Amino acid sequence: MLSNYFREFMYFFFPWAAEDIDWDKGHSFLDKELQQVVRNAELGKRYADKLVQVFRKDKTEAWVLIHVEIQGQRDADFAKRMYI
Repeated sequence: MLSNYFREFMYFFFPWAAEDIDWDKGHSFLDKELQQVVRNAELGKRYADKLVQVFRKDKTEAWVLIHVEIQGQRDADFAKRMYI
């Protein structure tokens, strides 16, 4: 979903950031680069869903790191995991 609707995702959740992106320049998903920077955390491995390269309207490159956590049932460690 994030791959197909990244622009819409950004405008819905982060409209101020989406307005700063030069959408005409496109964006690239950096899945291999993301795998290289993921490390073990205190509560086990963490994986962000997407790392996306974008270009801002001021012509600078930026990376957007997106992590979506879907919670289907109560988890006593949820708040701690999100903090870490």
